[in-house]
Amino acid sequence: MAAVDSFHLLYREIARSCNCYVETLALVGACYTASKAVVLMRDCYSLIRLHFIPRLVYPRDLVHQYGKWAVISGASEAIAKAYAEELARHGVSIILISSDVRSISDTARSVSETHGVETILIEADFGWGPMACKPIKDAVGDKDIGFVINCLDSSLEVSPDFADLSESKMWNIINNSIAAATLVTRLALPGMAERQRGAVVNISSGGCSRPTPRKAALSACTAFLDHFSRALHYEYGPQGVFVQSLVPYRVASQEEEDSAGVSWLVPQPQVYARHALSTLGISHRTTGYWPHTMQFRLMQCMPEWIWVLGSRVLCRVA
Repeated sequence: MAAVDSFHLLYREIARSCNCYVETLALVGACYTASKAVVLMRDCYSLIRLHFIPRLVYPRDLVHQYGKWAVISGASEAIAKAYAEELARHGVSIILISSDVRSISDTARSVSETHGVETILIEADFGWGPMACKPIKDAVGDKDIGFVINCLDSSLEVSPDFADLSESKMWNIINNSIAAATLVTRLALPGMAERQRGAVVNISSGGCSRPTPRKAALSACTAFLDHFSRALHYEYGPQGVFVQSLVPYRVASQEEEDSAGVSWLVPQPQVYARHALSTLGISHRTTGYWPHTMQFRLMQCMPEWIWVLGSRVLCRVA
């Protein structure tokens, strides 16, 4: 009995001495919970401010705010075509640049007839080197260029293993993804800075914001366009040029637009472009579409090894 009483006495003494530590740990837990609640409220506010409020206010005069003309490279991509359509709806004339003019001729005709704006088609393969810049430079001329839209090649999403890429394919990736965005921006940026208005939008891929197996080329191009945009923002933002990095997740291709593959997580290009354009002038780096922003936040919380493991599993399934 004495041993039992001694145990209870010892337990009470230990509990009394540890009471201050328990209170301290409870305070730390409360502070941690409060900080997470504040972060959650901040993220919810940012989501509403960026993706919902701009779409409720009156339409903006993009021509007055940025300029009369838009130059769009990688114009054969579904997102680029939808972005051109959305800009034309606001009265912006369009210069479409692609290595295959036939793939964008219908888009140009539809945009011009539907919205009554001017459209110019330019065939430019940046594998030609400096020769590719001449027709673009001639087309830009003294025009009031208000927008430069560079769209990443979506074919990189299904590229083979890095070692299986041919040298010609590698040069094509570098020239038509990295060099194209850099040179087209370089041709239009001086005029924007002189007029102290304009917008540069580089559209890459949110799915490769982290290193992704079997998509080394896409990861590298995404990282380049993202950092290129952010660096230009700090360099030319004070001169009145708004630079935005768009990092969307999966957007339906032209073949999927009428299929069951379209959902709120995989929007049609027109839906995505409408949402993305509403974020212009508000956020310098965004997914452009609120469900994709939720995906992006989830990915940020995910350890990299889980991301890599999931990517490898999906590659095997595909």
